[in-house]
Amino acid sequence: MPPASPELISPRSPRVSAARRLARRNFRGKERLFLAEGPQAVREAAAYGDNLVELFATLEAAERYADIVGEARDAGARVHLASEEVIADISTTVTPQGLVGVCRFLDTPFEDILRARPKLVAVLAHVRDPGNAGTVLRCADAAGAEAVILTDASVDLYNPKAVRASVGSLFHLPVAVGVPVERAVAGLREAGVRLLAADGAGDRDLDEELDKGTMGGPTAWIFGNEAWGLPEETRALADAVVRVPIHGRAESLNLATAAAVCLYASARAQRAAGGCRSVTAS
Repeated sequence: MPPASPELISPRSPRVSAARRLARRNFRGKERLFLAEGPQAVREAAAYGDNLVELFATLEAAERYADIVGEARDAGARVHLASEEVIADISTTVTPQGLVGVCRFLDTPFEDILRARPKLVAVLAHVRDPGNAGTVLRCADAAGAEAVILTDASVDLYNPKAVRASVGSLFHLPVAVGVPVERAVAGLREAGVRLLAADGAGDRDLDEELDKGTMGGPTAWIFGNEAWGLPEETRALADAVVRVPIHGRAESLNLATAAAVCLYASARAQRAAGGCRSVTAS
């Protein structure tokens, strides 16, 4: 594959320096740009309109993923062949895969999400671990949710670990960031969405709710912090506090697993209730 521009030999290149700074949250916020690493994330970024700004690729990766590089060029991104040293300098992973994209922020205003009248939403309240945030976003995408909301006390959506954990799902569905939990609850309720707080100490059982047929309508699930769950004031805002039943001897489920169970339960109930979505297994 012929070079799209001269090889970026030195990590001190201005473009490399600018990309390297995006590993830090304050620079991401200032430039409204973030890094997407690896073939899957770059492919999804290239498919998302003009979101992909630049692509750095080693010669080996450019040959191996020639289709992705072509998609990036077609999307209008500047493609730079780079040495492995440059890629390692930009990348935030221990073993870079040879492709690092620079992408524009893509969060959606909360009001736009409400106007779309979503049927299934994941709300991350006080979620601090970027890997968990990205994985829940991936679960929401897989379950067919129309939106994800990160409250103002949650992790940065564009943290490199969160981007990697989403495995491209970050580019698939609207995500609102920095929304106060009270505002999120009030806005969703006004839009006709039922608010369910997921909590291991909930007074309602997920299986029982499914059996009673109460989960077929528009629903937003509120998921809390990994260590201490949802504070009492947040649980009090919900229409119901629901626990995932533990039928075996496990002490609990981690956040991402519980989110997947809850979101798929709603997706199945909504499909059965009115065919408002289609969830299929791959």
